[in-house]
Amino acid sequence: MTSSPGQSSTPSPAAAPSKAGRNLPAAIGVGVALGGFLIAVLLLVPDAWYAVVTVAIAIATWEVTKRLRDGGFAVPVIPLLVGGQAIMWLSWPYGLAGSFVAMAATILVMMVWKLFAQGLSAAPVNYLRDLSVSTLVLAWLPVLATFGTYLVREDQGAYRVFTLVLVVVCSDVGGYAAGVLFGKHPMAPAISPKKSWEGLGGSLLVGTLGAVACSLWLLDTPHWWIGFVLGPLLVLVATSGDLIESQIKRDLGIKDMGTLLPGHGGIMDRLDSLLPSAFVTWAVLALLL
Repeated sequence: MTSSPGQSSTPSPAAAPSKAGRNLPAAIGVGVALGGFLIAVLLLVPDAWYAVVTVAIAIATWEVTKRLRDGGFAVPVIPLLVGGQAIMWLSWPYGLAGSFVAMAATILVMMVWKLFAQGLSAAPVNYLRDLSVSTLVLAWLPVLATFGTYLVREDQGAYRVFTLVLVVVCSDVGGYAAGVLFGKHPMAPAISPKKSWEGLGGSLLVGTLGAVACSLWLLDTPHWWIGFVLGPLLVLVATSGDLIESQIKRDLGIKDMGTLLPGHGGIMDRLDSLLPSAFVTWAVLALLL
């Protein structure tokens, strides 16, 4: 989710930018629409969460592989798309063990695919580099997303997913507001110039409050302190996920991974914070609840 803390995308010339540079009306409209859709899915048909996530990851994988191929990395698109779907869907009947088997199988397929990508009589080109990048994409997108899908299969599954999304959104909103209003000290100017320490403080404050509220009212546990563990962890992980994608885009010389969502960029530009946060949410709640 590319805005934690105080981060924004540069709008198109025709857009009316906010102080932070985002086409705010478009961003808010898309955010509200997506939020309403996710709420409806989780409340009415929580099992459909698998379909929502797998479709989103398929689009995000296509965005990332296209950008990588444009940048000269010959990543195998078909194994990444098919294997990524297998990794996520197999967690439904077989749990995370099924996802692990699918991940290992996909890596093996990619190793053979790249070995013979130039034909049987030609030596592979940039084999180690492209295979390493392909494995990174597999781990970054479908593997991390699997923890987000699998949350819905556990006790209070829909509310665990709500907790993940709400805390990351709280971190995003707190960081954006604090960064716009008070941001003066850049946090990582070489990676993301618009991020500030003040924005990180706003993310920590609002994200932790959101996590405590989710612990008390969504997860229905007397252990309110779980929010004090989960909140700061998710803020730091979400911010790191945002910075990681920013550096990858910087290496590729691009601004956004895609253009599907007005005011936001591509699907991947909305998932960069959520993907690592999904793993942390699953791990913390599995240990403490």
